[in-house]
Amino acid sequence: MSLFSASARAVQRGLSSSASTTRMLNGHTLAPTVNHTSNAGMKILAVLYKGGEAARQEPRLLGTVENQLGIRSWLEAQGHEYIVTDDKEGPNSVFQQHIKDAEVLITTPFHPGYLTRELAKNLKVCVTAGVGSDHIDLDAAVERDIQVLEVTGSNVTSVAEQVMMNILLLVRNFVPAHEMIQRGDWQVSDIARNAFDLEGKVIGTLGAGRIGYRVLERLRPFNPKELLYYDYNPLPADAAAKVGARRVEDLKDFVSQCDILTINAPLHEGTKGLINADLLKHFKKGAYIVNTARGAICNTEDVAAALKSGQLNGYAGDVWNVQPAPKNHPWRYMKNPLGGGNGMTPHYSGTTLDAQARYAEGTKQILENYFQGKAQEPANIIVGVGKYESKSCEYQVSSSECENGY
Repeated sequence: MSLFSASARAVQRGLSSSASTTRMLNGHTLAPTVNHTSNAGMKILAVLYKGGEAARQEPRLLGTVENQLGIRSWLEAQGHEYIVTDDKEGPNSVFQQHIKDAEVLITTPFHPGYLTRELAKNLKVCVTAGVGSDHIDLDAAVERDIQVLEVTGSNVTSVAEQVMMNILLLVRNFVPAHEMIQRGDWQVSDIARNAFDLEGKVIGTLGAGRIGYRVLERLRPFNPKELLYYDYNPLPADAAAKVGARRVEDLKDFVSQCDILTINAPLHEGTKGLINADLLKHFKKGAYIVNTARGAICNTEDVAAALKSGQLNGYAGDVWNVQPAPKNHPWRYMKNPLGGGNGMTPHYSGTTLDAQARYAEGTKQILENYFQGKAQEPANIIVGVGKYESKSCEYQVSSSECENGY
């Protein structure tokens, strides 16, 4: 079967019109950092990441400035103005200039446009093309009747698979082994002295929602010693039994039991800086952390220090407290005492080609519902008109109003 999935084809058919807006110079295609056509109708602003030559060669990179979620022709046919940019920093950025009178904002977790109270003045709708709306001031959205919507579930399989990859590359000491081969060296003992099996280990997930539960499902065939989870609310008994997971209610007790911890929780006031120097003291010496949730859940300097000292044996993930991460960010260079333990990458776990097809299609459906005055899918609504709609712990700190599922 073609790698071009049916869902990706559906999005591309009749939706993507990058060719019709492509700029040329001396026979070469130019990537439009800002791409918009002015028509009567709504102003829709999208902040996406610049894909460069890769996006020009691969039209399924829908979440890029070049391919514009595949919805330009569809929007313009209805008379809407569609502005797409990657320029989002500072008062003179395209984002801040056009947010002033935009009715709809589309952004992604991978290159987010940060919507503050000061900027959220005339908007009616904010759409996350993907999952995670912590780049939006949700309290301001409630106060100003701005709907906040996202494509729930579009990334869950992609991220869960990334978690598994990160766990294995840390435990098996893969990165130093690969670097050794690239250097032209061959010393098996230098790698094997810090390589372990996943079987027989205690593995815990901080958060057992859509992604965390899928991680537990994927871990079970590795025959771990035990699977643990920490969440505000317990899993349903049958769901917990299916994966053989035990809930630990105290956070310090939870981390002290884990050989490997995977973070699958949202970022909010209750989780920001949660993994810090104080909590890291309670980890098993030589434990591993995998974080594909949000970088700011972990204190940057404390994690780097714990890895350097050997309190942690490895840290991997693709999320950073600032994105794009500055070149001097300590997570780019941190290592354990044996020169390994770093599995960091750019933020891409939830933006595989398959995931991009899902979140582009979901974004189009959200917009279509809004244009036609139709109800949105309840699972996609984070903030409705003047009130929180999400009942998950993803966006509310109070556990009394949470369903299961960090």
